[in-house]
Amino acid sequence: MQRLHLVFGGELKDVSSTVFSDVKAIDIVGIFPDYASAYSAWKSAAQRTVDEAQTRYFIAHLHRLRDEERETSTTEELGG
Repeated sequence: MQRLHLVFGGELKDVSSTVFSDVKAIDIVGIFPDYASAYSAWKSAAQRTVDEAQTRYFIAHLHRLRDEERETSTTEELGG
């Protein structure tokens, strides 16, 4: 199974939550083939915005959205 990781971030409404101020302004850094390269991209983006207190970056484990052991995953079931 390929383990893809999405790195994204932006300004949060409040640093104690993960709600973005403007979803349309989310910075999509990219999709990476392994955690190490995703972490490197995340670290670079986080350091670039270190002076922006409300800005946070995250790593989403895209491979976890799909359960390869099941005939259909929960995301496929939502689409019909």
